[in-house]
Amino acid sequence: MIILKVDDIKKQFGPTPLLNGVTFDVNGRQRIGLVGPNGSGKTTLLKILSGDADPDGGRFEFHTSVRVGYLEQQPKFKPGRILWDEAKSALHELIVLGRQAVDIAEAMSKASDETQRKSLSEKYDRLQHELEQRDAYNLDHKIEQVLAGLGFLDESFNTPVQSLSGGEQNRLMLAKLLLAGPDIMLLDEPSNHLDLEATKWLENFLSNTNAAIIVVSHDRYFLDKVTNRTLELFHGTVDSYKGNFSAYCSQKAERLLVQRRTYEKQQIEIAKTEDFIRRNKYGQKHAQAEDRRKKLARIERVDPPREITTPPIAFAEAQRSSHIVFRANRISKSYESQLFENLDFDVTRGQRWGIIGPNGSGKTTILRCIIGEIAPDSGNVKIGQAVQIGYFDQQLASLDEKTEAVDCIRPQHKELDLQQRRDLLAKFGIKGDTALRPIASLSGGERCRVALARLSAIEANVLVLDEPTNHLDLWARNALEDALTAFDGTVLFVSHDRYFINKLANHLLIAQEDQFRVIDGNYECYLLQFAQNETESNETQKAKKPSHQASTTNRGQKTKRRFPYRKVDDLEADIFGRESEIEELHDQLSNSDVLRDGKKAREIKQRLQELQADLTTLYEHWEEANDLNW
Repeated sequence: MIILKVDDIKKQFGPTPLLNGVTFDVNGRQRIGLVGPNGSGKTTLLKILSGDADPDGGRFEFHTSVRVGYLEQQPKFKPGRILWDEAKSALHELIVLGRQAVDIAEAMSKASDETQRKSLSEKYDRLQHELEQRDAYNLDHKIEQVLAGLGFLDESFNTPVQSLSGGEQNRLMLAKLLLAGPDIMLLDEPSNHLDLEATKWLENFLSNTNAAIIVVSHDRYFLDKVTNRTLELFHGTVDSYKGNFSAYCSQKAERLLVQRRTYEKQQIEIAKTEDFIRRNKYGQKHAQAEDRRKKLARIERVDPPREITTPPIAFAEAQRSSHIVFRANRISKSYESQLFENLDFDVTRGQRWGIIGPNGSGKTTILRCIIGEIAPDSGNVKIGQAVQIGYFDQQLASLDEKTEAVDCIRPQHKELDLQQRRDLLAKFGIKGDTALRPIASLSGGERCRVALARLSAIEANVLVLDEPTNHLDLWARNALEDALTAFDGTVLFVSHDRYFINKLANHLLIAQEDQFRVIDGNYECYLLQFAQNETESNETQKAKKPSHQASTTNRGQKTKRRFPYRKVDDLEADIFGRESEIEELHDQLSNSDVLRDGKKAREIKQRLQELQADLTTLYEHWEEANDLNW
């Protein structure tokens, strides 16, 4: 049954239409992923369907029996309520129906007229059927399940709503929508304020619901788990695809291949025809040329391929750092409660570490301790030699909102002229006049890409990233993944994006059961280990595969020295001296008088060989000192 018909919806804000003829139908129980680049109109379309915005043209119609639920991005609550009561208010309709059933049952017991009793009985049966269909019994248990699934602890149920954080209020709005149980849910980034466990719970809830869903999300794991149809919104219109996001990607590639071939074939024919017309317009074949011109004017032009381009993202080549980049020695940190204690781990050159765990487990705090922005309560962090850190904070505080993008990326250690900075921004998809606009006027995705370009400008060889994908659409995330995979430096990051984590990380630091543990591998490796652990008893697990802290997993045995201990600065001075002498000797060899003196030339060449051998040893000694001088 079709429960929603959308026909030729139009919406325009600037000179270019945002929505320009959006048309589609929704059947009952369809779970639709609405995807498209940032700025393509996804949120606007949901607002129109929810009644929060009016279209400029076209129409849409829900089936008369359908109840619509829309996840608002700006929470609205009545003052004075506690969390539990606000959540329960979503069930007001069911509570009223339950009371009506009780009232009718009492009226039935008192009715003396058979006709009246029969009428009341029919009403009671209809109410009972609706209450059963909508799972209206054990409402308190239902509220507890939803609140717990979305990460609310029992002790928070009596918390005043106004004292909740912004993220908690957004989660409460989502809880109310799920409890209300509408027939169709319009969800705009429902997992934005959820940690991994709450996101997985939501995926299972939505996968098993009888409601239809239209969901906007940048979480590719989420879309794959929840959706069974995909609508692509691009250039103001939608294309429909069967299946989840992965199925969409596969079908999209096939469609693009056909579209390109068809478009290119027509363009070749058009070019040939135009060339014929141009050459024969005034010649003997002018009649044929005129006939072809008329046919060309009537031809139905094939649209260019409906291709969503990936923004170009590329980081500068990383200078070589020491083997050990970061060494965390038994670091601990607490605020109101203990975040982590006696945490040990090493990050070595070229590794890509992901840190994952629940909200409030200390992931960002670990990053800030590592880079020296805050001090641990105990323990210490050592940073290796020749390490140049580039830090991306999720609040984008490194960007001055009043400064133009092209000036925000200006490095301190060297001068880049205006064109060089514009070229660098272009590598991150910030082009034209956008590069000259102040940060405050840019979208979240554009700001994010400026911040990433800044890391490339300072030539960081270690990237420390806190939620770098938050403001990026699906295509920009894919470009960032490819850029970071190709980056030859070291990466340490926090992210809730499981697809991003899985593609990028080769080591994971996971907050689990009041401790952090290390996984050598990506997110799929973690899931595999977790599944194996679930099937074994704790005793069997201890016997076969001991649980270990980061210190026992990652640190290992220290490498033995090949060379005697020397300071890195002393070795660099020796290297500089040898390299200077080699340069002088090469200058002498270019002198014609020296070349005519055979003995002198042989002595210089002999000395060059000795110096080159010395340099080779000094380079190896310098690398060892960088790695082991702690």
